[in-house]
Amino acid sequence: MDGTYNGPARQGPVRFVSPVTLNLERIYTQNRINIQKRHGRVPEPAPGPAAKGKPRLLLMGQRRSGKSSISSVVFNKMPPNETLFLESTARVQKEAMRSFMDFQVWDFPGQLDFFDPNFDQDAVFGEIGALIWVIDAQDEYLDAINRLNMTILNIQPAYSNINIEVFIHKVDGLSEDYKLDIQRDIMQRIQDELSDHGFENAPINFHLTSIYNHSIFEAFSKVIQKLIPHLPTLEALLNDLCRSCRFEKAYLFDIVSKIYVATDSSPVDMPSYEICSDYIDVIVDVSEIFGWAPRPEDYVKALEGPPWNKKLEDQTGCGAAESCIVLTDQKRPIMLREVNTYLVLVAIMKEGSYEKMPLVTMNVETVVKGLLEVLEITKQRNGVEDGR
Repeated sequence: MDGTYNGPARQGPVRFVSPVTLNLERIYTQNRINIQKRHGRVPEPAPGPAAKGKPRLLLMGQRRSGKSSISSVVFNKMPPNETLFLESTARVQKEAMRSFMDFQVWDFPGQLDFFDPNFDQDAVFGEIGALIWVIDAQDEYLDAINRLNMTILNIQPAYSNINIEVFIHKVDGLSEDYKLDIQRDIMQRIQDELSDHGFENAPINFHLTSIYNHSIFEAFSKVIQKLIPHLPTLEALLNDLCRSCRFEKAYLFDIVSKIYVATDSSPVDMPSYEICSDYIDVIVDVSEIFGWAPRPEDYVKALEGPPWNKKLEDQTGCGAAESCIVLTDQKRPIMLREVNTYLVLVAIMKEGSYEKMPLVTMNVETVVKGLLEVLEITKQRNGVEDGR
């Protein structure tokens, strides 16, 4: 978002309404825990009965294909450049992600043979949400394709409902034509071999990804959306909002990971997604500057047990966060409205629509109520405990 905040008084109005009320307990706590983990001060939580019933995202692929880097960047907010110093994964890394929907991310070592007779396959694939196979596009990938095909042929008879997602990774240094050539070659090789074994038109999705741009978040957004039971209802609400307010694009974002849970039916273009994602970071940064600052002992409490007893909105006496800003280079307003602790609604408005903000705000409030009702129904249906 370079250049979008220079001289707001000259280019157009900029309005921040209660940005300090953005719920930051989870952000503070998660970032603190991640820093402590990085220095080896907090042990990895052991998987136990609490993990039962949560959908899993399995990250698999060859050694050094980028699985751990992907997990660290997307779910632990590690800067991409720091992933160069990550050690190769020696054992299965399991992380429980607490967000709008509780799920687990399992990072598998590339050398692990999970089809060994002594390996409990049901413990791995029994509650899987998606199998994400990472292929290094800058390396020889024939072995990776062979292992993927072998994996699919082994799990399909017993676990036919598994979503299989192929991340063609590390494409940031490749030209557009070369990326597409590699994607076509990988797709053709996988589908041909599966067809030879009787799997015609296997349900496999392919994504070009890199941790150095937003493509990895876009890919994970599409993977996560397949695990949401009421996704069509969420999309219908966002479609109604775009139609009534004449929005160009609307996203429902997870605050920390920048994965978008849902969007309207218009095509997703990467520039609009990047702008909305960066805008969330701006609001969070503003909130950290002007909001309530936790004391050092509060960090200790967060590490030892549950977050602080009071939510930020209770401490400030304000409601949920709402913000609107006008981009100086495009003169298009972008608005943000907090939905709950984990989700925000971000929309790109059309030029000149800033003058109709009272009507827009009323429509957004109505849609937010509808989104909360859908999320509550989903939570009750899945038997998830309340108290987030």
